[in-house]
Amino acid sequence: MYAVIKTGGKQYKVAPGEKLSIESLDVEVGSTVSFEEVLMVSNGDKLTVGAPLVAGGAVKAEVLAHGRGDKIRIIKHRRRKHYHKEQGHRQNFTEVKITEIVGA
Repeated sequence: MYAVIKTGGKQYKVAPGEKLSIESLDVEVGSTVSFEEVLMVSNGDKLTVGAPLVAGGAVKAEVLAHGRGDKIRIIKHRRRKHYHKEQGHRQNFTEVKITEIVGA
């Protein structure tokens, strides 16, 4: 059994028991979160595709941790022009564990 959900402007294929790093959510560690934007649910041979969302579909997950990703370095350089610029960025994330998939 698996589902495709949409959160943080991205789509994820999830299955029960799977750990996933998603865009940062404003929830407490240890709490339960429910994703209502379910695009597709597959249960064995039965496949339910939403138009655009599956009616009555939800994915429940437990929040494990909050963190920050690896640093990404942005470097701009123009040769022979004495122009050099460096910038860094670390994206916040929330780690969740999928506990249940509720399909229609």
